[in-house]
Amino acid sequence: MTVNGAPWTGLAGTTVGDLVAEWCTSSRGIAVARNGDVVPKSSWDATRITSGDRIEIVTAAAGG
Repeated sequence: MTVNGAPWTGLAGTTVGDLVAEWCTSSRGIAVARNGDVVPKSSWDATRITSGDRIEIVTAAAGG
């Protein structure tokens, strides 16, 4: 699997919530896509990451 384009080897059963906690200092302003589909924050702890998944973690930025 990959996270933000880089290979990542996680533990079996890792959830999106676990991954965000590992990669980010805060979950505030974070969005996650799994295989191109946005994972709602309310589903992070129930969404398991599996082999072959492509995860993108992005941070919201203010501006105009």
